[in-house]
Amino acid sequence: MDIKAVEKVQIRATKLVIGVKSLPYCERLRKLKLPTLKYRRLRGDMIEVYKILTCQNDANVSLKLILNQTKAIRGRYINHFIVISENTVSVVA
Repeated sequence: MDIKAVEKVQIRATKLVIGVKSLPYCERLRKLKLPTLKYRRLRGDMIEVYKILTCQNDANVSLKLILNQTKAIRGRYINHFIVISENTVSVVA
């Protein structure tokens, strides 16, 4: 699903709540105690990586976890995982 389309739905849905309609989107999220979609996706990815690393993932789902090390600014390396499932590819820092 398109991330921007989902974000638009959340923006419109938060405008329906009485009392926060006139607030900016970030303020509406804060008042309603909702995380951003970006945060929720990252959290979900981290949970999936934890499940894979601790062998708690569903045996019926085919997953592959690849440790990718890329060189960043000033010669430091950044480690991140690439999670490949049947339908999606996710990168988790």
